[in-house]
Amino acid sequence: MEKILNALPTSKTIHPDVNVLKDVHKRSLENPELFWQKFADELFWYEKNGLAFQPMEEPPYAKWFASMKTNISYNALDRHVESWRKNKVAYYWEGENGEKRTLTYYDLYREVNKFASVLRSLGVRKGDRVTIYMPMIPELLISMLATVRIGAIHSVIFAGFAAQAIADRVNDSQSKVIITADESYRRGKTIEIKGVVDEALKHTTTVEKVLVVRRGHNIVNMVEDRDVWYHELVESADAYVEPEKLDGMHPSFILYTSGTTGKPKGATHGTAGYMVWAYFTQKVVFDVNDKDIFWCAADVGWITGHTYIVYGPLISGVTSLIYEGAPDYPTPDRWWDMIERYGVTIFYTSPTSIRMHMKHGESWAKKHQLSTLRILGSVGEPINPEAWSWYYKYIGQEKTPIVDTWWQTETGGIMISPQPGLALVPLKPGSATFPLPGVDADVYTEDKMIAKPDEKGYLVIRKPWPGEFITIWGDHERFKKTYFTKFPGFYYPGDFAMKDSDGYLWLLGRADEVLKVAGHRIGTIELENVLISHPAVAESAVIGKADPIKMQVPVAFVILRPGYTPSPQLRVELINQIRQAIGPIAAPQALYFVNKLPKTRSGKIMRRVIGAVAEERNIGDITTLEDETSVEEAKKAYEEFKLEILSVEENLR
Repeated sequence: MEKILNALPTSKTIHPDVNVLKDVHKRSLENPELFWQKFADELFWYEKNGLAFQPMEEPPYAKWFASMKTNISYNALDRHVESWRKNKVAYYWEGENGEKRTLTYYDLYREVNKFASVLRSLGVRKGDRVTIYMPMIPELLISMLATVRIGAIHSVIFAGFAAQAIADRVNDSQSKVIITADESYRRGKTIEIKGVVDEALKHTTTVEKVLVVRRGHNIVNMVEDRDVWYHELVESADAYVEPEKLDGMHPSFILYTSGTTGKPKGATHGTAGYMVWAYFTQKVVFDVNDKDIFWCAADVGWITGHTYIVYGPLISGVTSLIYEGAPDYPTPDRWWDMIERYGVTIFYTSPTSIRMHMKHGESWAKKHQLSTLRILGSVGEPINPEAWSWYYKYIGQEKTPIVDTWWQTETGGIMISPQPGLALVPLKPGSATFPLPGVDADVYTEDKMIAKPDEKGYLVIRKPWPGEFITIWGDHERFKKTYFTKFPGFYYPGDFAMKDSDGYLWLLGRADEVLKVAGHRIGTIELENVLISHPAVAESAVIGKADPIKMQVPVAFVILRPGYTPSPQLRVELINQIRQAIGPIAAPQALYFVNKLPKTRSGKIMRRVIGAVAEERNIGDITTLEDETSVEEAKKAYEEFKLEILSVEENLR
């Protein structure tokens, strides 16, 4: 750790002192009105009278900039076009097949205005909901900015979701228009996403128009009087559309949770609070400047893409890189090659992706010059220390700090993270360090007491913050019940956490991703981290299998690193490692060796799928899987293990 700390960059404005953060954090909580007015002053407002922070008696317990008027699209574009940034690059875009586009702020401004004009020609007005189901092409971002420009509310759906998932979200939001594309590309294959939309619309009633962006060249089914081509309408579009002057609490977008445990929840964000939070966190966490090339390697279909591909970077005037495609296609060094070619300075990705590249090996990264990188980021799940160290050593070249970030769809932006934009504190691999200013976070026990140092408990946010979502679309009672009842008066995000004696926060995974083994609660992330700490293991996934005696027993699926071969001896060694690290109660009942895990295109492991394999249940819908052969891989490993057990039992007879 001392070597890491000595290697971290310093400057006159960055102080390796925890007290710097604590001082700013304290001031932000003591006087939120003064603190957030200051940052609001850096943005554009049509009207700026009234309070930044207005307490409420009910959740979310505050209104942010409620009496003020602004527009996110204006702050992301017009504000820069009126400055020297007019011809600065906003986005470099690259497709998986090598296509490239460059958009300056002025280019983007013109495209957004034309898109807004087209939406108005289709009858979209302030408050209308617009569903967006598109691949990672510039028109996805342009359509979002055009929607908020006219005061409509966008609902972006990840382009890997199936027709029923689209229909469920469209029906809940009562969308009037769907924006889609004819097709997308992934791992060299063409995916006809317009056909998915057509299937979804068989189960909806509110959609009046489908606006289709031409991506490919295939023949597309266009329904008369419903479907329209964007490239045809844009020919007569207006060059400028006046942005709507929107109240601070006006809904800007709905983003649905995955819905794996029931009806999808439409997390609804306001306008001004979200805008300020996106801008503030982009500056504080990533310390961005006008020389940076920022790359958030997420998908815009998730909140990470909303905040750190679209709104945060643009409001901050940053140049970003966007990529449409798989991170290791056609070769495992695709990402590292792009970092070198574009001179990326800040790179933000998920621990899942990092572990995937660990599996491929560091030799791919060593082929490329990555010295332009000055900050690395991690998002989406707790990062295990081994992945953190690999990321730091081979991608950051032992000189680049890692901002390990914790946040959610509901929080709007990063909540807990190192904050190089304020102070560069000592880092601990696996810890997200400290809450950002405005975030009053702590760890509580089941009996609602503050947890002791190193005691596992529940993460709790005790005060409102600007980026907090304002409701669940159409179901405010569910909003209150889901997030504000377990710890009354506080926001409960549903995560386990721990605070060490230095005050550093450690996120331990979802509280609902917990096994209950003979009365013992064991987090899956704890077991996975133990497995990944073994030199043979590249990646792991642990699920709970139903058991008539213990209620649940752990079952593990493991991917090995190159050079290691599956064997009964290695299986026993890995199980014993968990037994020794956590205890006999945590030892997996079974451990399966696989070459790939079932994941969505965003990199999330579908534990439901491997759980179904282990319990010999129906697997259900797998349309969101990145690679459907991963299911067969899991089934094969399961059957081979059963045969191995039968062989052992036969020999014992």
